[in-house]
Amino acid sequence: MAKKEYSFYPGCSSQKGASSINYLISTNSMCEELDIQLNHIPDWNCCAASIGYAGGGELPRLALSARNIALSEQAHPDQDIVATCAACWLATKETKERLDESADLMAETNQALSAAGLEIKNNKEVRHMAEVLIEDFGYEALGAKVKKPLEGIKIAGYVGCQTNRPFGIDGESYENPMYLDKLVETLGADPVKNYDKKVQCCGGALAFSEPEKSQDMIKDIIGAAYDGGADMIVTPCPVCQMNVEVYQDQINEKYGTKFNIPVVYYSTLMSVAYGRNAKDSALNGQIIKAKQLEAIANK
Repeated sequence: MAKKEYSFYPGCSSQKGASSINYLISTNSMCEELDIQLNHIPDWNCCAASIGYAGGGELPRLALSARNIALSEQAHPDQDIVATCAACWLATKETKERLDESADLMAETNQALSAAGLEIKNNKEVRHMAEVLIEDFGYEALGAKVKKPLEGIKIAGYVGCQTNRPFGIDGESYENPMYLDKLVETLGADPVKNYDKKVQCCGGALAFSEPEKSQDMIKDIIGAAYDGGADMIVTPCPVCQMNVEVYQDQINEKYGTKFNIPVVYYSTLMSVAYGRNAKDSALNGQIIKAKQLEAIANK
């Protein structure tokens, strides 16, 4: 029996061949080392994320996440729902809270779900994986699993906006959340102190619709990391990871910068520190190679 079991919502970007499959691979490795069992929600669907706000209406948007919650309740009735994607977590958690607050909206949602033979009770928590690590394990227990400390690496903890507002991690500041800094220290690396862009938005989907605006924001995020002496950036968000990593060449061409900094997930850091190899840690999924982590993983 695994130490901890959770009903897992992987989200669209973690599917095979999708943009953050490396997040799922490293999360699986991390969870194996922590004796966490992730039980996938069967037949899950997209949470609607930002596209759900584009004119489809409130009930259809909420019903998409409510369907995932209902499926989780059927398959894993005693388990909290856990997501790694910031947008998936945000959409699902919002749905739970909205339905908790409105009996009328709950009734309308269940009427919609009844067409698929489903009903939502909404009686389990919706949590981000970072919450699980901090609240159910704690930094001391996470540190006890370290086999290869990430010594000599300075890392900027880029939280982004969706894991910070409106919900955030319990007990953390909205302006200066410290959990990534504490995790970096726990794994033996050095966090960038006073990283003043740690909660700035990366532009999200603006990267496609209005790339100039998004890239201007990304430039500041990366520049602040370099100002703090960072060797790499760590984030809990797939969109943040993608945007901040893949557009560096375009930003360099436009602004005359020379950015070339790896952007990794916390699960990648943890997998390497826990002794997993480069493949298990999904380092082969990096566009900008995290050579310092590769060197540690290959020891």
